[in-house]
Amino acid sequence: MINDINGAVIFAARLFLATLFLIFGWRKLRDYSGTVRQMAQDGLPMPVLTAAVATFMELPVAFAVAVGVFTRPSAILLAFYTLGTSLIEHRYWTTTGADRFSSMESFCKNLSIMGGFLLLYITGAGKYSIDVLCRIAAP
Repeated sequence: MINDINGAVIFAARLFLATLFLIFGWRKLRDYSGTVRQMAQDGLPMPVLTAAVATFMELPVAFAVAVGVFTRPSAILLAFYTLGTSLIEHRYWTTTGADRFSSMESFCKNLSIMGGFLLLYITGAGKYSIDVLCRIAAP
């Protein structure tokens, strides 16, 4: 009984963690040229490649977390990706006024998301996952 509850909670956590990335990844893919323009406007190097990496991380890697396939490597990738996006896009220490608060809020939310991915890395995909079905990892 407890194992079923734990498996269900881990499944829900995977879905909650992946949802944000899937929504914004889909938006990046649908308006790829706009994504590239935004990356260039933000001063990121090689905006076409950067947009491709961001779209890849937010769609197939997040989808892997959602369905529970290659969960541990996907979770650690997304933890590092989230750290990188936080350090690039939410540098609250360089802003002032309302922008500072908004950036700090986003940065702190990203820290929480990273914590979720790190816990998922430790726990694995849980009972209700493709990893367990294919014996890729123990629940």
